[in-house]
Amino acid sequence: METENYLIIKDEKLEAFDILRKAFTISASNIYFLIFTILTSLPLFFFLVYYEPFLQRFLLEISEIQEPSPSHYFNYYGSRVRPFQFQWSIPTVITRKLNNEFPGGLTQLALVYLIPFHLLELSTVLVIVDLASKKYIRREELEEEPPLTLNEMIHGRFDITRLLGTVVTFVYVIIMSTCTLLGLVWLAATYYVVVKFFHDVLVVLWCLVAFVALLTMYLGWSAGRNMSVVISILERRHGTKAMALASCYSIGNGWRGFRLMLVFFAWEVCLRLPCMYFGCKKSWSVGILTQIGLFCLGNVVKWVAFTIYFYDCKNRDLERKLMMKAKKRAVESG
Repeated sequence: METENYLIIKDEKLEAFDILRKAFTISASNIYFLIFTILTSLPLFFFLVYYEPFLQRFLLEISEIQEPSPSHYFNYYGSRVRPFQFQWSIPTVITRKLNNEFPGGLTQLALVYLIPFHLLELSTVLVIVDLASKKYIRREELEEEPPLTLNEMIHGRFDITRLLGTVVTFVYVIIMSTCTLLGLVWLAATYYVVVKFFHDVLVVLWCLVAFVALLTMYLGWSAGRNMSVVISILERRHGTKAMALASCYSIGNGWRGFRLMLVFFAWEVCLRLPCMYFGCKKSWSVGILTQIGLFCLGNVVKWVAFTIYFYDCKNRDLERKLMMKAKKRAVESG
């Protein structure tokens, strides 16, 4: 309790970009921290060397299928096909091609994304959050921050109960995130088909508004879900208890969490766009390796940022409770 009160008195109210600045400082200020997190991220890096080209080839092939063949345009302009028939023929052809050619690839992509990717990500998150917590607390408690030694970094306190509890929370997070992500993909596909083939302004606007709303909810919820993973690692509360505590801490802090997630979401999308545009399909191409390296670096900064975000939300919640108790005592004393 003394440490918590000290942090409240000393630390200022952090906005999203203050949290990012502190995350960059913590990530870069200790060479041992940087080396240790890079080494921990190597399994994820080598896995992404396989996964990213496969994902991008899959997306490029789907985009090529969605382009209508010249025969459709010839039929439309060279024969008396009614517009209604023309508008519905292209989506039908696309659906048939996707059903015939891509269920195997889609299944493989989904299994690779859901199991190995998230297990490797969790292994890096456990180390990053634990080290970031030690550095952040030490930085806030002491006027001059002594650097973490390699011995302190290696000797973590990951007992089996803590690990299993974090895995349970992480599974909850994956399930909820995947369901929301599937809704986003469905809306994006619907929006693409509507814009390309139907040209109904009201329907286009409805799809666009729905997509933006769902993306906003996805990013806001992701901030709370990421905090629940941090809580599982640091507070030993797991599953629904961790998610409930994260929801409690997120009250009044949702806008900051949304902005944090928006920054990292934009970072990941912007990293993929050049390779999508130029077609980096080889696993060991310079573009792919650069993209994956920057992705892993962003992943480190992201989880350091959410560790700081958790402590700041916790401090604000504790400060609010202390203020309520003080007001209650003042009212009772008359």
